[in-house]
Amino acid sequence: MSARRMSFAPTMDVLEAIDLLVSENISGAPVIDDRGRLLGFFSEKDCMFLATQVGFHNERAGEVADHMTSPAVTVEADSSVFDIAKLFLEKTPRRYPVVEDNRLVGHISRRDVLCAMREFSAKP
Repeated sequence: MSARRMSFAPTMDVLEAIDLLVSENISGAPVIDDRGRLLGFFSEKDCMFLATQVGFHNERAGEVADHMTSPAVTVEADSSVFDIAKLFLEKTPRRYPVVEDNRLVGHISRRDVLCAMREFSAKP
């Protein structure tokens, strides 16, 4: 899990959020309100849908809240890496918000699971 907590505000401009996804080299991030409550998740997949709408219909991009996936699929902080790997197999997201007592505590990506597997296999 990454404790790095990049997140988006629901009112953030979509193009600004896309710029952050690209510059930070991440596939998505949680959308939280000013109280820290998880509202949804904004991902590359949401951006692909947006690209088709804006490009085809010549529409304004809008705010993150207009295009995020809500509710966000989350994992609990005490979930096992094996359960999370299974979730990645069953669903399409590349990253999940990690919550504890309904509060965002981090993110976990497919790469994080691979790193954990590598660490497990390196132990004697």
